[in-house]
Amino acid sequence: MGFFERYLTLWVGLCIIVGIAIGQLTGDSIRVLSDLNISTVNIPVAILVWLMIYPMMVQIDFSSITKVGSNPKGLALTLIINWLIKPFTMAFFAWIFFDKLYAAYLTPELAQEYIAGAILLGAAPCTAMVFVWSYLTDGDAGYTLVQVAINDLVLLIAFIPIVKFLLGVTNIEIPFDALLSSVVIFVVLPLAAGFLSNRVLIKSKGEKWFQTVFLPKLKPVSIVALLTTLVLLFAFQGEKILASPFNILLIAIPLTIQTYLIFFLAWWIGKGLKLPHCICSPASMIGASNFFELAVAVAIALFGLNSGAALVTVVGVLIEVPVMLSLVKISNKWKY
Repeated sequence: MGFFERYLTLWVGLCIIVGIAIGQLTGDSIRVLSDLNISTVNIPVAILVWLMIYPMMVQIDFSSITKVGSNPKGLALTLIINWLIKPFTMAFFAWIFFDKLYAAYLTPELAQEYIAGAILLGAAPCTAMVFVWSYLTDGDAGYTLVQVAINDLVLLIAFIPIVKFLLGVTNIEIPFDALLSSVVIFVVLPLAAGFLSNRVLIKSKGEKWFQTVFLPKLKPVSIVALLTTLVLLFAFQGEKILASPFNILLIAIPLTIQTYLIFFLAWWIGKGLKLPHCICSPASMIGASNFFELAVAVAIALFGLNSGAALVTVVGVLIEVPVMLSLVKISNKWKY
């Protein structure tokens, strides 16, 4: 596990402090960035998210999908958990906590924004950090790649209708074209660019150069983009955080419960299906973790940089690494 990934929670914490400080020092002047929009997409954020996502997308070799025949149960498990269970349990926990249990602490409008942010997280399974979790639990790297690749393809089809349905259930009406443009900009285009780059570079430079030279050079770009995005988010969220830091804790509780629930559910189903540990563990990790880059981007596009929905997705980033590392320890302890 790299230095950045190991201490991601620390960097996120520093970004919170720096972002809040910048927001307080610059006041309303920094909000000029939020006006740089094309349709519902903020241009600075779109560029940063592209720089985050592209290094992940370029690593996916879609020819590996042919290997899924070796154990179709593992693929079936991750698809069922990610698309038939996880989005709906996340929406349920968000509704219970934000709309019911927290009714005394949140306004109805803020509760609805928090619910929307949680739904966006729940509808986007992890596509990048899961490779780290798979490695740390001795997962089958090739099969993990297949699981991620298939989930990326399903994401292109299922993300919009699931989010649209769940947001509608919570009485939040979102234009379909806004969701579609966000998925195209933040998934389809970087995915296509990554796929073409992968094929062209490996063909012209070779697999060894691609793995040992090109990918390591991309890593700092992704790191800087992620940190810059977080600073920008918290620069706009600073006033809300300083006004009600208790809300960060309120948001973290249902997100954490959801993460553990999905992991244990996928784990025990996988064992029941007699999946080997090297397939069951990554399948559980994919469901438990989130594609937070997409969730953050769509939350910003739909609700704005300083919205409650965007804050929920950022809190998702904050808790993900420590929670997932605890699940790595559990997976290794229960290795069979």
